[in-house]
Amino acid sequence: MPVYRLIDEIIFPPPEKAGPDGLLAVGGDLSSARLLLAYKLGIFPWYSEGQPILWWSPDPRLVLEPDKFHISRRLGRLLKQGTFKVTFDRAFESVIRACASVPREGQDGTWITPEMQQAYIRLHEEGFAHSVESWFDGELVGGIYGVSLGKCFFGESMFSYKSNASKVALATLIQRLKVWDFSMLDAQVTTHHLLSLGAKEISRSVFLKRLREALSFPTVKGKWPANV
Repeated sequence: MPVYRLIDEIIFPPPEKAGPDGLLAVGGDLSSARLLLAYKLGIFPWYSEGQPILWWSPDPRLVLEPDKFHISRRLGRLLKQGTFKVTFDRAFESVIRACASVPREGQDGTWITPEMQQAYIRLHEEGFAHSVESWFDGELVGGIYGVSLGKCFFGESMFSYKSNASKVALATLIQRLKVWDFSMLDAQVTTHHLLSLGAKEISRSVFLKRLREALSFPTVKGKWPANV
């Protein structure tokens, strides 16, 4: 399959045109308008420092349905005990920068480049990107950020400086999504960690159908309230 080269006009080829590895297009920019269109089409950017911007639509797609999220006994105890204080949209820039800098097994460097960070900070300021933070003794020790459109949350990255801090942030996010009747959290690509938490693979065609349904609902823009 050909890899499409994007031009200045904010358009994408159909996501079904992606290659076997999920790569669809190269180039373009990270403007808010292009990013939002990409998410609405089931496409996301993912590339490393020194590479052009790469746009992906993998098949299969990993999703986490809020009512299928697996809470272990240990995680359940942590949530009940309130070991971590969890907030929404209190420290977005700190969360994305921590996600970019935290060491990850099997990875050298980060795909969350300075350009990517600034693009998602803009989306946050515009009310589309959100963060969930875990705090311990007043210090930020874990979190997750992503983009929210309609009834779908597109999870981008998590980090943890303290054991289970990111899981608590994710579990609290899932509680929020359940209350607001979100249909899914898009986890993009498969990891054993997310599979253990209840995520599952679905075909791209099924994902796109479910995404269209999720986008038929209004988007909850702006800073999210503190309480679930």
